[in-house]
Amino acid sequence: MSDAMIECEGLTKRFGNFTAVDHVSFSVARGSIFGFLGPNGSGKSTVIRMLCGILEPTEGTARIGGHDIEREGEAIKEMIGYMSQKFSLYDELTVKENLIFSGKLYSLRDKELRKRRDELIALTHLEPYLDRRAALLSGGWRQRLAMACALMHKPTVLFLDEPTAGIDPVARRELWDLLFEFAGQGMTLFVTTHYMDEAERCSHVGYIDMAKLIVCGEPDELKKMPEVTPPGTRRLDVTCDHLTTALRAMHEMKGVQSATVFGQSMHLLVDETVRRQEIDAKLHEEGIENAEIHEIGPSLEDVFVSLSAKHASENKQKKAA
Repeated sequence: MSDAMIECEGLTKRFGNFTAVDHVSFSVARGSIFGFLGPNGSGKSTVIRMLCGILEPTEGTARIGGHDIEREGEAIKEMIGYMSQKFSLYDELTVKENLIFSGKLYSLRDKELRKRRDELIALTHLEPYLDRRAALLSGGWRQRLAMACALMHKPTVLFLDEPTAGIDPVARRELWDLLFEFAGQGMTLFVTTHYMDEAERCSHVGYIDMAKLIVCGEPDELKKMPEVTPPGTRRLDVTCDHLTTALRAMHEMKGVQSATVFGQSMHLLVDETVRRQEIDAKLHEEGIENAEIHEIGPSLEDVFVSLSAKHASENKQKKAA
C-alpha cells in the first residue's frame, strides 16, 4: 500500500483561455504536514478545491487515500475536512450550535454527535465561549471553531486554506500547536500559507508560481539546491544601525548580487571574492560603524525568491523566442 495520502499527476484547471493550475504533480505522505505556498493568484486555492471535489480538473488525475477525486467523490468526502479562507460559520449561532449543526451535516446522531462535540471542545479549548455567538468571537477563536467544525466527522485528511491569515502571533502559534497534535495522531494536513516561519514547520513544502509547481520537497533539502546559493557565491547576515542607508549602500556595491532587510539585519548574496573588510569599508563611508557580519545558510524565503526569479526569467526567454 502506498505511503502517499494525496497524489497528484498533471493536475490542470482552465477557465476559458486562462490556466489557473498547469500540470501540477506532487504527493503528500500520510501523517505529514504539507505546506503549499505561492503568491496570491498562483493557483493554491484552486488546487485545494479540485482535491476536495469542489472543482473538476480540466486534465490530470489525483487520488486521496487511493480514491480517485473524480470517480470516487463520495468516499473522499468522508475522508476529508476543509477549512476555507472564508470560514463557513453561522454568525447568528453560538459556538455550541455551530458544532451541533456541523455534526448534523455529517449525519452524526445524538450520542455520537454529543461525544464528538465534547471531544472537540476540549481539544480546541472552546469551553469559555460555548454560548457566545460566532459573530462575537475574535479572529483566533473563530479559526478554532471553524477547525472544530471541519473535524466533526473525524477526517483523516484536513485541508486548511490560509488558516492563520489575519490573526495575532500568539493565536497563530496556538493554532500550529493544534496542527502538530493532529499530525501526531496520524492525520494528514495540507496547509496553504504566506508565512515563511510556518513553512519552516512543515515536513514538506511545495511552491506554486504562475500556475506551475516550481519546487517540492523537504525544507532542508530545498535550501541545498545550487540555484539558491549558486557556485561562487555565499550568503551573509549583516547587523548594523541605519538599515535603510546600509541597504542602499549594498545595492551599489560591486559583487553584491542581492540585498534585503531581514528583521533587524540584512541578508546578502555576494560573490565569494567579496571580503568582509570591503563591506565594512563601504558601510564606513556611509557613517555606519561596528557592523556584525557572519556567514549564513539560505532561508526558505531565499529559496522561493531565487526560484521564482529563475522561473520568471525562463518564461520571459520562452516568450521572446
